[in-house]
Amino acid sequence: QVHLVESGGGSVQAGGSLRLSCAVSGYTASTICLAWFRQAPGKEREEVATFYAGDGNTNYADSVKGRFAISQDNTQNTVYLQMNRLKPEDTAMYYCAARPRLRCGSTMNHFEGFFTSWGQGTQVTVSS
Repeated sequence: QVHLVESGGGSVQAGGSLRLSCAVSGYTASTICLAWFRQAPGKEREEVATFYAGDGNTNYADSVKGRFAISQDNTQNTVYLQMNRLKPEDTAMYYCAARPRLRCGSTMNHFEGFFTSWGQGTQVTVSS
């Protein structure tokens, strides 16, 4: 079972940056799809970015393209979400998710249940 723990959330002014981290344990192979989601109060959960560790392929939601970047450290123990030029509408709880043994594919709308492991979330608040 993959275990995920997020950190790095906080409060920042619009235009600022934050880097979220997700510590990954319980699965060491590179054949794993990792993702960041977010959910704001009263809104549906949004798939923000995906990363396939096997080849480094990434995908992003249109709302964050050019501002956010997902990456993994060399040990494959941590996946990051670098968030630049933050906007108030980026305010949300951010979650890390994982699906071992499958590629992410190109979709940013994975079906319910695709990701089998979730972190507890970290809050990001962007003030104007």
